[in-house]
This record gives sequence, C-alpha cells and structure tokens, in this order.
Amino acid sequence: MTPGLDLQSSFLDLLDGFGVSQGLAHLLWLPLPMLTVLVSAVVGVLVNVWLERKISAAVQQRIGPEYAGALGILQPMADGLKLLFKEDIIPAKADGLLFTLGPVLVLVPVILSWLVVPFGQNLLISNVGVGVFLWIALSSIQPIGLLMSGYSSNNKYSLLGGLRAAAQSISYEIPLALSVLAIVMMSNSLSTVDIVNQQAGAGIFSWNIWRQPVGFVIFWICVLAECERLPFDLPEAEEELVAGYQTEYAGMKFALFYLGSYINLVLSALLVSVLYLGGWGFPIPVEWLAGLLGQSVDAPLVQVITGGLGIVMTVLKAYLLVFFAILLRWTVPRVRIDQLLDLGWKFLLPVALVNLLVTAALKLAFPGAFGG
Repeated sequence: MTPGLDLQSSFLDLLDGFGVSQGLAHLLWLPLPMLTVLVSAVVGVLVNVWLERKISAAVQQRIGPEYAGALGILQPMADGLKLLFKEDIIPAKADGLLFTLGPVLVLVPVILSWLVVPFGQNLLISNVGVGVFLWIALSSIQPIGLLMSGYSSNNKYSLLGGLRAAAQSISYEIPLALSVLAIVMMSNSLSTVDIVNQQAGAGIFSWNIWRQPVGFVIFWICVLAECERLPFDLPEAEEELVAGYQTEYAGMKFALFYLGSYINLVLSALLVSVLYLGGWGFPIPVEWLAGLLGQSVDAPLVQVITGGLGIVMTVLKAYLLVFFAILLRWTVPRVRIDQLLDLGWKFLLPVALVNLLVTAALKLAFPGAFGG
C-alpha cells in the first residue's frame, strides 16, 4: 500500500520553507478543505440538476434546456438566482423558528457527511476511525428537519409529508446499516480509507461488489429511499401531497431542500463507490502503472498521477450511479406508502440480516477472501 498524495503535508512543508510557524500553517490550512468541500458540493448540485434535465429530456425524446449557456449548462445557475431573489414567505400561523430551522437541519448534516469521503489515501478532510457510521448517524438527523418543517408549516399536507419522511427514513436506515456492517466485518475497520485499501489487492476483482452483491443491491435501494428519489419520493409526492413538507416554503428556504437532496444523492453515490466499487482504486494496479513509467511506486510523478486518477475514478463511479438513479426516475412507477414500508420491513430487513450472517460464515470459512 502506497502512502498516496498528501496535500496537507505538502502545504505545511511549503509554508515551513517560507518560515511560517507550524501553528499558523495549520490555521491557514483549516479553511481550505472546508471551502473545497462546499465548492465541490455546490458544483456537484449544479451538474446534477443539469444532468437530471438533460437525461430526463433524452428519455422522453425532448431537447431539455439549451438557451442558458452552451447546451443549457447555465440553467441551474439561473434557477438558483431565481430562488435567491424570490420573496421569503412564512405562513401567518406557522411556527417561525421551527419553520426556519427545518431546512437548516436538512442541509447541514449532509454537508458534514462529506468530511469522511476519501478521494485518495490522504485526500479527505477527516480520517476518523468510525467514518462510515458517522455518516449513518448524521443522515439520521435529516428526518428530524423534515418532520420539523412539516409540523411547523401548519398545513396538513406538509405534516403528512414530514411523517412519511420520518417513517421512510427509519424503515430503510436499519437494512442500510446492516449492509454496511457486512462490509465493516470484511474490512475489519469502520474507516472509509481502510475499506478502500482492503479492495486494492487485485484491481477490479477485489472490489466488494463481487463479494457483497446482495448487500450492494440493498444499500443502493436504501440510499434511493434515504434521498427520496423515485420510486420512493412519497414524502413530496405532488399528486397526493401538493409538495409534501415543502408546500409552504418559498425562496431560498425552498432551495435548501433541493440543495440538500442533490448533495445527498452525490454523497450517497460517492459512498457506494467507496464501499463497493473500490473508491479511488482503478482497474490497473499502481505497481503496473509504475512499471510502465519506469518509476518506483513512491516516486512523486507516480503519486501525482495516481492521486489525480483516484479523484477522477471516484467521481466517475459516483456519477455513473447518479446516471442510473436519474434513469430510474423515468423507468419505475412510484410505490404506495404500504408497499414502501413492506419492502423495508418485510423484505430488505430479513434479507440484510441473512446477508450479514452469510458474510460472517464466509469470513470464518474463507478468511483469505473475506477478510478473516
């Protein structure tokens, strides 16, 4: 395993060369990764909105946005500016404090979850030992914001949407956690970096998707439900609930819900990439690449190339999953609320438990292949 590209150490060494103290250098470094995450998340949302419209149009044999910028790429910015300048309305009988806090509680945990997403061995903000379960814990805060928004709106449609969101999240978080637990069992670690490193032995053939195909399907279904993507968008089903918990919102508060939803979709796709598709790993092992270049594995040139390729591979895998999520929106009809709960409690939960037990048995029987 190579140490990989370490931007923080390079930045600190650079400032040390200019005579800057270690304390000040660390202080100057702190805002950079946070700013990078915010910029990456917002850019990811803009790309997602554009892809959603273009892919949806292609599926329906339409053109989609084309006038705002080349191929309509500036249309998401136009939508954002429109929402930014729209009047912020709070219903007369709504609870103003909870009404305002709701969208914030939806967005903030999603952005914080980006702390544990690795794009390389050292290309992440925080390599905490319990990274993957920190994401699950943060994602469980989001339904509180949705329920708070629905309740505070003083609207029966909003309240029903908030209740649906809470029920949906509880139903699908348990099988999602069980499928993650199977990965953790094979990797012997809760760290996202360790999980990726455990898949780096034989290129594409060591990815967890081959050892956990059932877990991958369960995780992907649960992720779609957590992101409220079709066919699981019952909390905001427009034919039934006007717009669900978003009904009374306008302006930037309304935009925060969509911002959180799209950031969560990109984040979830990135985590699927990390847990099941080898993360920053690419089909050709690093040793082969170093041999082709005639360099050692630890050579700076090899580290820079593999670091850049790692970021590209992680994002590429994630957006491939985003593409499938958008296609599903125009392929599968929306389920009913009873079907949604039945799928979570009566099917996914037992299958996830059986998958966990089978993984434990395989780990004992074949420790070399299943991380004994």
